[in-house]
Amino acid sequence: MVKLLFTAMRPHQWIKNLFVFAALIFAKKMIYPGKVIIVTIGFIMFCFVSSSIYMINDILDFNEDKKHPVKRNRPIASGKLSKSAAIVAAVFLALVSFSGAFYLNYYFGIILSLYFLMNIAYSLSLKHKVVIDVIVIALGFVLRVLGGAAVIEVSTSTWLILCTLFASLFFGFCKRRHELVFMESSATGHRKVLEEYSPAFLDQMISVVSALTIMSYALYTVSSETIAKFGTGNLIYTVPFVIYGIFRYFYLVYKKELGGNPTRIILKDKSIITVVFFWMVTCCYIIYL
Repeated sequence: MVKLLFTAMRPHQWIKNLFVFAALIFAKKMIYPGKVIIVTIGFIMFCFVSSSIYMINDILDFNEDKKHPVKRNRPIASGKLSKSAAIVAAVFLALVSFSGAFYLNYYFGIILSLYFLMNIAYSLSLKHKVVIDVIVIALGFVLRVLGGAAVIEVSTSTWLILCTLFASLFFGFCKRRHELVFMESSATGHRKVLEEYSPAFLDQMISVVSALTIMSYALYTVSSETIAKFGTGNLIYTVPFVIYGIFRYFYLVYKKELGGNPTRIILKDKSIITVVFFWMVTCCYIIYL
């Protein structure tokens, strides 16, 4: 039972909550152990609330997930984990996350609550609205960044928010394209909103948001605000890492027909792991040293 509950929590998806650390790094607060501990607790609260949402979503999507070649193996969809046990676990995780969040910081608690409510609205209705479904997912990442800033009481750069939004939209549209192509004729049976999408339409959306991601990050590195904050314009030298990362993901989506699970791709593709590592090391070196 415990193993099934843990699997239903989708721990491999917790990597998404690392966006909570963005403000800590780019606000030059990573050298303060107290701040790191607070953000780490905030990260855990986001993991709990997101796992609660995953369980609720799996319960609501029970019939649809049974038709999916991969999702039908999930604990709830396969019937190995009862819906009642999942509901109890989801409520418990949500209550723990809300209590911890408001204890840490009032505004962090508000942001976490908004994240929860937005995702519940997504599960109930918004996931059936074309384009809005992907925007809601992207806003979830923005809320993670804002939550990380709120918990340590620092302001968030508008450029950082834009970069997060555009990058999230990029991954979201890539995921929809993979679902549409991979599932083919049964795609709409699994996710109704896919009836409103087409590969050509999604290709255009992916091209637009990928360009916006690269440009917004490039402009962030050379903005007067960034140069004044870090005392250097050298952050521009991290742009090639972002460009390669986006293009590598393009390659995996279009040539390897991946993209259905961005988290798994990022965790398994050695090239993306390598470029993310060197991007982080270079950013920290420029910002702190």
